[in-house]
Amino acid sequence: MDRLYLATIWAAGTAIFFMSLIIPWGVFSRYVMGTGSQWPEPIAILLMMVFTFIGAAAAYRAGGHIAVNMLTEKLPSNVQRLLAVVVDLLMLAICGFVAWYGTNLCVETWGQGIAELPWLPVGATYAPLPVGAAVTLLFVLEKMAFGPQTHRRIVRFEELTEEGA
Repeated sequence: MDRLYLATIWAAGTAIFFMSLIIPWGVFSRYVMGTGSQWPEPIAILLMMVFTFIGAAAAYRAGGHIAVNMLTEKLPSNVQRLLAVVVDLLMLAICGFVAWYGTNLCVETWGQGIAELPWLPVGATYAPLPVGAAVTLLFVLEKMAFGPQTHRRIVRFEELTEEGA
């Protein structure tokens, strides 16, 4: 699971890196050169899908997602544990739903092309949705079986590096 986690980090990081190169090129070619390129916008959208859905899986495993726990912290510890299980089960259901219907969406739209990039099937642009959901589902199962991974060195590498300096 650590290798999968690192793969999600690298995929999301690579996607945002290339987005930061492609979007300025699109602006430059349109407004400075006066000849707008057709490819920057759809490629940037695809990279945003990768960053969002694959990166969300990494954020879930690292505990970097937004959680409002003001109310649950006031509850007794046994109720907190019960609610944590309910949240995990709901996460499994949601991830399963998104993985299943996202895969169906990819299959149904695979034969359609994008006007600006006719070689790229529409279904390929939706692929980060079910992939990210499936990876998140694996991370939820890992959390349910082995507990949160937020304390591990691979997840907290940056914080531990700063403390050691």
